[in-house]
Amino acid sequence: MRLYATIWNADDWTTQGGRVKTDWSQAPFIAYFRNYRAIDCSYQSSPLCGEGSTNPSGWLNQELDENRKQQLKEVDSQNKIYDYCKDTKRYKNGFPAECMAES
Repeated sequence: MRLYATIWNADDWTTQGGRVKTDWSQAPFIAYFRNYRAIDCSYQSSPLCGEGSTNPSGWLNQELDENRKQQLKEVDSQNKIYDYCKDTKRYKNGFPAECMAES
């Protein structure tokens, strides 16, 4: 199995509306993955999947409790500098479907 990733120039929309510029003198930019382990939950007997992804008690179907949701909101509000679900310049004709999901 192989894993591929891309690094692309998004100066004009991901970096606080272009206020923060990429320092191209630092190129080449390299990404790597350490200790990456993919889990295929279509394999029904995997103990990591809770008897598969279709099982309501499987880990793919678990949700955060209210305390963890609040912690996530706090981290998000203190660290997020760009939210494509609020980028009306990029999505003039409507946002992607995942932006309509309950947050």
